[in-house]
Amino acid sequence: MGIHIGTSGWSYDHWENVLYPPGLPASKRLAHYTARFNTVELNASFYRWPRDTSFASWRVRLPAGFAMSVKAPRGLTHGKKLYGPEVWVERIVRCWHELGDKRAVLLVQLPPGFERDDARLDYFLSAFPEWIRITVEFRHDSWDHPDIYALLERHGAAYCIMSGANLPCILRATAPFVYIRLHGPDHEHLYGGSYSDDDLRWWADRIRQWDGSGKDVYAYFNNDGGGNAVRNADTLRWLLGVS
Repeated sequence: MGIHIGTSGWSYDHWENVLYPPGLPASKRLAHYTARFNTVELNASFYRWPRDTSFASWRVRLPAGFAMSVKAPRGLTHGKKLYGPEVWVERIVRCWHELGDKRAVLLVQLPPGFERDDARLDYFLSAFPEWIRITVEFRHDSWDHPDIYALLERHGAAYCIMSGANLPCILRATAPFVYIRLHGPDHEHLYGGSYSDDDLRWWADRIRQWDGSGKDVYAYFNNDGGGNAVRNADTLRWLLGVS
């Protein structure tokens, strides 16, 4: 329960001297990261889904109270576009069991060209057990419809709130938790730029409102260039008083 602020990914060479001391081996980065943040969004899983043993290892290595969100594989979201998800659902559920009490949210990011399909989304969400928290990031404008928000609510799935170039910033809470992806303030390029303190104060106010209504909040910065995500996450944590 509560507020979870972190970054999208943790193993970046250009975070040396920002989060990681010079010369820190890549194998030590996760432990260093978890000493500072209480959550992370695993993005590498989008390109190559980890083995069951990797999830079991994270369950042991991550400290108590740490929460890992995981991005669904592109084979499911961009290849099959959620069609016939059963094989992937079985694999994800198995890995979610392995992650145990360190699991947070499964992020399902749809491709920009994937237009609204209520029946397919409904079937996809129905294929998962209720105990898996899911958020869906829609990249096509056609999904912005009251029926879609109602569908998400029926399944207890969160509408993924986005901030980024050419992405709609729609503040909708459709689940007992809120999921935010901050892709950067640059109006022309995704993942670019650093949020100003005023921007972060605005987000802190929104997060306080959701937290005050009894919802868990997960917010991840994806503007990793130059270590912006680390600095922005630190500032937002400070504004919210999150340890």
